[in-house]
Amino acid sequence: MISLLIAFAVLLVGFIVYGRVAEKVFAPDDRKTPAVAINDGVDCVPMKTWKAFLIQLLNIAGTGPIFGALMGAVFGPVVFLWIVFGSILGGAVHDYMSGMISSRHKGASIAELSGTYLGSAAKWIMRVFSVVLLVLCGVVFVTSPAGLLDKLTPDWMNGTFWAIAILIYYLAATLLPIDKLIGKLYPIFGVLLMVMAAAVIGGIIFSGGKYTIPELSLENLHPKGTPVWPYMFITVACGAVSGFHATQSPMIAKCITSEKEGRKVFYGAMICESVIALVWAAAGVSFYGTTQLLSDALKSGASNVVYDISTGVLGVVGGVLAIAGVVICPITSGDTAFRSARLILAETFKSDQKSIKNRLIITIPLLVVGGLLTWYAIANDNGFQIVWRYFSWSNQTLAMIALWVSSAYLLKEGKYRFGSLLTAFPAAFMSAVSVTYILMADEGFRLSQTISYIAGLSFAVVCFGVYLFMLIRKLRRTKTEAKAEE
Repeated sequence: MISLLIAFAVLLVGFIVYGRVAEKVFAPDDRKTPAVAINDGVDCVPMKTWKAFLIQLLNIAGTGPIFGALMGAVFGPVVFLWIVFGSILGGAVHDYMSGMISSRHKGASIAELSGTYLGSAAKWIMRVFSVVLLVLCGVVFVTSPAGLLDKLTPDWMNGTFWAIAILIYYLAATLLPIDKLIGKLYPIFGVLLMVMAAAVIGGIIFSGGKYTIPELSLENLHPKGTPVWPYMFITVACGAVSGFHATQSPMIAKCITSEKEGRKVFYGAMICESVIALVWAAAGVSFYGTTQLLSDALKSGASNVVYDISTGVLGVVGGVLAIAGVVICPITSGDTAFRSARLILAETFKSDQKSIKNRLIITIPLLVVGGLLTWYAIANDNGFQIVWRYFSWSNQTLAMIALWVSSAYLLKEGKYRFGSLLTAFPAAFMSAVSVTYILMADEGFRLSQTISYIAGLSFAVVCFGVYLFMLIRKLRRTKTEAKAEE
């Protein structure tokens, strides 16, 4: 209990202190944002700060910090450390830089920014990678609510029925101007996500000793002995560091009316998501008592675990919250995933999205592919887990690339000589995580732990070495230019 309260406090201090450090390094100014300079009435639309914050929170969160945190809690309370410090030092910085750099490039996607700062090859790789990730994300956030609705409705309303219904909704949300549906409903759902987390943790704390929130421990409590590195860092994506956010921040970057709103909207939303993740990580272990029981429960699906915890702690009220949260929240992340994919493809093919016809041409094929993958996930017993694992790895790999893009931007444009270290350190960390995981995971190359660890660390060292070379060259060039001016 004390560890959890300290973790909440550290997140708050991180927002106040480290958030200002990130803001100082980026140095926002009074230039016009895309919402003001472009304002196309479809994607670039001015929004108030509080509304942009709540939409950003819902876009990046959904049930990601719930499902990921519950699966991460199987490793034990050590997950608290990753959620807290991963968010402050990595995730929130990642989201802030992705949004702010996009704002300075007319709301450009992470794929386009990769091309600008890492080269043409990186742009095309990221175009493909980002769209694949976004479609996988959309599938993940169709399957989970469809599964719960299947459980709660008559037999003829099965998972396939609900999946089709959700995909039809996605069509509308992807096509309509952002202020028509997303701008009106999503702030309400963002509040719902926070209320749900507050109610659950309140019910556990004031349960009269029925539930005990574990204290921080570095011990790996995973029932199967699965190593913390790198598995926990991949499993808990949303809630700590998430590349999916690099696809969502540019969408809201098109809506903020001042660069100085960025810290509250982007950095703040990530910190808030981490608070939600902490709640559900603590709730998972405290409700089931042991990581073994939590692991066993997760075999029936993360949606069922959320429902059981909510109803067990809060009764009927919890059931209502769980249904609303597990149904609404993932749907409202899935639709913005497809919307972001539409925008990336529109950039790629230089398609003007003011035209509804052009939007349809891109959106329909995306939803068809999403529908086929959803059918696979529903038709196979472990389909959801397989899709989630690939989503998680691609998610963290995208975070790695986005952080290197941010480092390259800061090297080129940064006001402070060593400001790019703010993103380079977490970029190197995520490089080691992503490569190590894909080399040793069952869905990867299945290499030995020793080889995977050495290769992952070596890759991170090489990446950081290239960064240092570029930094030193930048410093020398600056020094030479200064002498020439004298």
